[in-house]
Amino acid sequence: MSISPFRIAIPDTDLADLRERLARTRWPDELPGVGWSYGAPAAYIRELAEYWRTGYDWRAQEAALNEFPQFTTEIDGQNVHFLHVRSPEPDALPLIVTHGWPGSVVEFMKIIGPLTDPRAHGGDPAQAFHVVAPSIPGFGFSGPTAETGWDMNRVARAWAVLMSRLGYDRYGAQGGDTGALISPELARIDSGHVIGVHINGDLGFPTGDPAEFDGLSEAEQERMARYQDGEGRGYAIIQATRPQTVAFGLHDSPAGQLAWIAEKFKEWTDPAHELPEQAVDRDQLLTNVSVYWLTGTAASSARLYKESSAAWGQPPLPSKVPHGVAVFPGDLGVRRIAEREHEVVHWSEFDRGGHFAAMETPDLLVDDIRRFFTMVR
Repeated sequence: MSISPFRIAIPDTDLADLRERLARTRWPDELPGVGWSYGAPAAYIRELAEYWRTGYDWRAQEAALNEFPQFTTEIDGQNVHFLHVRSPEPDALPLIVTHGWPGSVVEFMKIIGPLTDPRAHGGDPAQAFHVVAPSIPGFGFSGPTAETGWDMNRVARAWAVLMSRLGYDRYGAQGGDTGALISPELARIDSGHVIGVHINGDLGFPTGDPAEFDGLSEAEQERMARYQDGEGRGYAIIQATRPQTVAFGLHDSPAGQLAWIAEKFKEWTDPAHELPEQAVDRDQLLTNVSVYWLTGTAASSARLYKESSAAWGQPPLPSKVPHGVAVFPGDLGVRRIAEREHEVVHWSEFDRGGHFAAMETPDLLVDDIRRFFTMVR
């Protein structure tokens, strides 16, 4: 039941080891002229790795992260790390925000201030939140999981315990990527306390029935077609079947870890941008990668896919908790699919941003979160 303060303090030896490994990277060959179609290009990853080695300042990023109050607690036998930033507004609504893979709490660095202290960021103080941002068990400073069974349902159950332990009887949930699956699950598990769920991304999955395409807009048909993109799901299939095998390379090679994550930022950020760092801040991207590397959680974060894969394709139980959805370019959200098992009362579609909305377009995401929870507060 205890909650302990936590500060990030990576040893200098770990940072020196990272730089030495990057300097000794054994770079793979590649075919000429194929761009990103075969995966992350060597020239791009080499240049990003060199900046990581010689230009990137982990200590500055560590200090920025440590400006947020952080804690650890044990839930269901597992260490859970979380940011807990209380608003100065007394009537603020508690909000638990959940990242996904290949994300971390680093994603939320640009939205925590506006959410917790809207008065200081040109917003309405009546729309303030107390923000709880946990690291999913197996990710980052929640450390490796030590046993099987940590699927998304178990994570959601842990979040319900966490919010109760913090004394929050009435709260909202928000998430993207894996967080867009965990947050609705939390609402089903703890419906007596969760007043609303906001997600960015897609809510629910198509059944494959051709009738689902009837009457869809052109944009919705394009999103439906992307559900069938088997090539884009390759990473998930690997992590859902052989997470331990792929982890040998990711855990031993920082360049390997960098390429594995950077490729998804290329594929999932705003498609209007050619390179990931045109969509997200390069230092924030590398801080996110650094958290995976410095905590040695390549294997345990990938295991979430293995643990959760048994539920793939299984329709969730219907939820009557109000849901809001923000769809950014590249996301797969289709409202009729979301409404199949969820009470969708708010739906937004944007023409800029992407899958990592908290990093790419924090202004749009914060505004949409505020607008949805104004409806359900």
